[in-house]
Amino acid sequence: MKNQTLISFKNTSIKSLQQNILKDVNITIKTGEQWALVGESGSGKSALLKAIAGKLSPCQGEFTHPLLDKIARDKNEQNPLFNWKNLISQVSPKHNFVNLSNTNNFYYQQRFNSSDSEDIQTVKQYLLKTEVSSDSKNWTYNRILTRLNLTDLQNKHLIKLSNGETKRLLIAEALLKNPLLLLLDNPFTGLDVETRENFNQLIGEISDSGIGIVMASSPEEIPDSITHIAVLKEGKIAKVLSPKEFRPEKMRSKSCRKFDMQELQQLLACSKTEMFKNIVEMKDVRIKYGENVILDQVNWNIKQGERWALLGHNGAGKSTLLSLINGDNPQAYANNISLFDVKRGSGESIWEIKKKIGFVSPEFFQYFPHGNTCLQVIESGFYDTLGLFRKSNPEKAEIAKRWMRLLEIEESANQRFKDISASTQRLCLLARALVKNPPLLIFDEPCQGLDTHQKNNFKFITDKICENSRLTLIYVSHYTKEIPNSVKHVLHLKNGKPFTK
Repeated sequence: MKNQTLISFKNTSIKSLQQNILKDVNITIKTGEQWALVGESGSGKSALLKAIAGKLSPCQGEFTHPLLDKIARDKNEQNPLFNWKNLISQVSPKHNFVNLSNTNNFYYQQRFNSSDSEDIQTVKQYLLKTEVSSDSKNWTYNRILTRLNLTDLQNKHLIKLSNGETKRLLIAEALLKNPLLLLLDNPFTGLDVETRENFNQLIGEISDSGIGIVMASSPEEIPDSITHIAVLKEGKIAKVLSPKEFRPEKMRSKSCRKFDMQELQQLLACSKTEMFKNIVEMKDVRIKYGENVILDQVNWNIKQGERWALLGHNGAGKSTLLSLINGDNPQAYANNISLFDVKRGSGESIWEIKKKIGFVSPEFFQYFPHGNTCLQVIESGFYDTLGLFRKSNPEKAEIAKRWMRLLEIEESANQRFKDISASTQRLCLLARALVKNPPLLIFDEPCQGLDTHQKNNFKFITDKICENSRLTLIYVSHYTKEIPNSVKHVLHLKNGKPFTK
């Protein structure tokens, strides 16, 4: 079944909110081919994946799927509702989990409250509900469990999975359908080093099983089995290259505009820095859910002005550890923990803790509501609310705009949060964390979904903030090159316990 056309776009354009997001796209994807889509944030990679999946409709040009149509017609005799879209699996940056009541009203802190997880499916329940799309039985339940390292997670509730574990589960679900075409939007995002190395081999196995792949990827993470690389720019396919022709170092990033150091210093001077002896003090911390010990024998002391990296594999306990600091985990009261020189449980409120912390994480991104404009989202950081639920304060809104300019997202100020690209959404949440000049910043994988220029700009700004303030920083990343140069201390976690490399 080689060289048969799965998907074809001819002079195809697609609009969203009256703006062209894809223009004059010409691409044909055949069986036996594996494609990578690369380009700057906002270049159209995610939009093209959605268009291939049939979730965006062309406003001009042709979009056909001949082989998928043929197979769907054969299936249609048995199931009248079956169509070509059922032969495609897509793994998106965000999940759409529902609970046992078939609603998706999850909230961020829910994963740390054991009593609130009873209505949530386990990994096993979730996967066994997956409908298989084709007659192929290459990717069975047992094979997927083993191949994606999910065997020990079968009885874990979905809400309690780490970011990397969730990504593995979504890929497992997509494979379990045994599709003809698999669409992956930045699949390496959130995976630890070992899993990323394993994933390169997995892509080859998926290809060998007869499944076509189209994936949005960073230029530096092109799997070995990719046969075609499409470079997107401003909603167009600028060129198509073979892996031998492709040079990731030649991917031109947008030119850096001159950084306004005086503006940063003025923003940092907008509020007086509070002084503390210890920002975090933990002694023999132990967190347990049922019989599962998540953290054990954690001793961690962070002085004001120190910058730490928190490192560990997917599921090592990093997010749980951060939840104890950020006021989201009720088990903090059962442990010997002091934050900002005050022992937990001595009368302070969660809001008193949160007003001293700027926080962002992949899970926070997943559950952040979409109703506000970008400017309102950032201004909400002054109040530690998930969105702005009061009248905008002109002074605070102006400070929010100034942070947007530093992060190069000011053009999105009046756009609705849900209507902008995922990378700009993430930058908005980073600005939200910075806007009140807190004594502690917690950045949990802050560069997910950003392109090279955005990552470099954010790393530069973080280092300049550290150079010009007494800010304390906790930084989590699976990519060592993303960690700011100002970070001088490291805590490694392995299976919930600190260890020394």
